[in-house]
Amino acid sequence: MSTVLILNGPNLGRLGSREPDVYGSGTLDDLKARLEAEASGLTIDLRQTDDEATLIGWLHEAVDSKYPVILNPAAFTHYSYALSDAAKLVTAAGLILIEVHLSNPHAREEFRHTSVISAVATGTIAGLGFDSYSLALAFVRSRLG
Repeated sequence: MSTVLILNGPNLGRLGSREPDVYGSGTLDDLKARLEAEASGLTIDLRQTDDEATLIGWLHEAVDSKYPVILNPAAFTHYSYALSDAAKLVTAAGLILIEVHLSNPHAREEFRHTSVISAVATGTIAGLGFDSYSLALAFVRSRLG
């Protein structure tokens, strides 16, 4: 059974209570339950951290373990070149890395319009709430087929 790392950056542990008008009312546990139900033979390893170094370490683990990644870098999206370099290691290893966002960064504040992750990701899905993750998982599943 293949494992998919679903990695979430800062403040996403507050889903359900943090700006529900932007991020929805579902919690990270709700997201995990939904993705596990949609996994179809894949193992979901959903993680969240507010720490950039931990997130980078998890991307290194993905490379070493040959795991595809669904990544919501959250605020790190806009400025973390260290995270971008780690994400690039994933795709350079021939692995899938899908950048996801619950909200549409381009419909929000100007600083959110730039992603340092998108250029090194396999693809980006944004603005669809939990469906962003579901679509990313469906893509990963189809490629691992």
